Amino acid sequence: MNVLWIINGVLLAILLAMGINELYLRIMAKRSAKIITEEEFRESMRKAQIIDVREKDSFDAGHILGARSMPYTTIKTTLNSIRKDQPVYIYDQKKSLSIRTANQLRKNGYKDLYILKGGYEGWTGKTKKKNA
Repeated sequence: MNVLWIINGVLLAILLAMGINELYLRIMAKRSAKIITEEEFRESMRKAQIIDVREKDSFDAGHILGARSMPYTTIKTTLNSIRKDQPVYIYDQKKSLSIRTANQLRKNGYKDLYILKGGYEGWTGKTKKKNA
C-alpha cells in the first residue's frame, strides 16, 4: 500500500510540474510576443523577418518558404543579424522554443515579435526542403 502512495505522489508531482511549466510558457508568451494564426502570418510575412528556431536538421527537412534558420541554441550569438526595425515572425515545431526565443529577443530590445500558433506542425502554406 505504501508503494502505491509513493507512486501516486510522484505522478501527482509530475503532473503539477507540467501544469506549472505550461502556465509559465503562457505568461511568457503573453509578455513577449503576440501569437498569430497561420492566416495572419501569411498575410504579412513578406514584410517581416521569418525565423525558424528549430535545429538545422529539422529546418533542412522542411521549413516555411522564406524562413531563416536560427536555432534556439545559437540565438544569443546570432541576435545581431536580426533587425530591430522590422517585425520578427518566429516559429518552431509547436510553440515552446518560439516563446523562449521571443522572451530572449524582448529582453534584448526587440518589440515587434510574433509567434506562429501551432508552429511548423500546423503550417499548411508553402514549404521548402533542402535537396539531399
